[in-house]
Amino acid sequence: MSALRLSAVRLALVVAAFTACSSVAWAAGEPVTFAKDVAPILQEKCQACHRADSIAPMSLVTYEETRPWARAIKSRVVSRQMPPWDIDKTVGIKHFANDSSLSDEQIDTIARWVDAGAPLGNPTDMPKAREWPKTNVWNYAAQFGPPDLVITSPKFAMGANSQDAWYRPVTDTGVEEARWVRAIEIRPTTLKGRKITHHAVARLRQDDGFDDAAARATRGSDAAGTPGLFMEWAVGKQGEIARPNTGKLLMPGSKIVWDIHYHAIGEAITDSVEMAIYFYPKGQEPKYRQVLGQFDAITGGRQNLDIPPNSIAVHQAFHVMKQAGRIENFQPHMHFRGKAMSMEAILPDGTVQMLSHASFTFNWHLNYIYAEDDAPLLPKGTVLRITAWHDNTAGNKNNPDPNQWVGWGDRTVDEMAHAWVNVTYMSDEDYDKEFAARKAKLTAKASSAALR
Repeated sequence: MSALRLSAVRLALVVAAFTACSSVAWAAGEPVTFAKDVAPILQEKCQACHRADSIAPMSLVTYEETRPWARAIKSRVVSRQMPPWDIDKTVGIKHFANDSSLSDEQIDTIARWVDAGAPLGNPTDMPKAREWPKTNVWNYAAQFGPPDLVITSPKFAMGANSQDAWYRPVTDTGVEEARWVRAIEIRPTTLKGRKITHHAVARLRQDDGFDDAAARATRGSDAAGTPGLFMEWAVGKQGEIARPNTGKLLMPGSKIVWDIHYHAIGEAITDSVEMAIYFYPKGQEPKYRQVLGQFDAITGGRQNLDIPPNSIAVHQAFHVMKQAGRIENFQPHMHFRGKAMSMEAILPDGTVQMLSHASFTFNWHLNYIYAEDDAPLLPKGTVLRITAWHDNTAGNKNNPDPNQWVGWGDRTVDEMAHAWVNVTYMSDEDYDKEFAARKAKLTAKASSAALR
């Protein structure tokens, strides 16, 4: 590989921060108010969950609903516990398409408001209330129209005090001709179902002659002979939208092999999981095929996940990219004892690039989707190193029992260690073209920023 090409690789992995700087100078004696300053932040960053009939325990839509929680809100946002966004912003890629975190300025605004007594301010300053979709409306319908296909798993009855259950039925897709997929959503069918559904994996079983040697290398060390990954859902994940000219392929006769993890909550609930699929228009075929990979952090197979009592354990594994590709996202997956996970790229010349490092909180299975100009383009032969940290000590408030020796298992009291990563594979020729376009775009941005 030429020095020029490796230089381009490094350039593409550097996150360009060309944003206009802005600051707010608070006028002397002018208080920060809910109506003028805080409500817009809550609308943008919080109300997707904190509203009636959503997943959060309280609504933060009106002043009357928000005011009693003012001090708790300050505590959570200043400590960056809320909104949930656990990526380390000091290393690796820093720009994400779905960044839900608060800026330093927004945190300062909320803190000032609480310190000033959490005043309402002038009600006429209140922004217009956001209109949120009903719970039975698909998130991407506003962008693509109604789903082209909805596949529903058979219903499952979860007892009030049952052991965890893993439901693995098979459902025909009903597809009669090859169709390219541009977006997918998965959700429990009912609001009650969200209380018992820990996660749902949809695997695609089909015979399409696709040469997926590169994909098979990222399905996990114990996944040989299993259907390919199609989509995964857990609390905090909305769905997946393929980048332009990229998609997944559904073939006639294909089947979805579900893997749904249910857990009891003290109430008997019967529910199912449904998956909405949005197709490209007929005749429109994307150039690149995207593959969802399960990148393990356990070398040698699941049996090697070994977490002694009262300890912090570190595991890692290496995955060779047998084709060039673009890394689209990073989504760590662990259980109660999960502490953190990182993904690094070891380039063919031995250079190591940190892509992402994130703390892990079991209540939030966050999917970090890289921004368009920041999704790393990597050459064939790159090694992806996945490292996982587990905290099996009493200091981990989520730990059910620090005196237990823990290994791999489906139960939440057992552990896992892998990242769900979508990879768009491409030929070396296409990789070179994509890199040239990326380099030109970054150079133009840098030139534009220098002139400001």
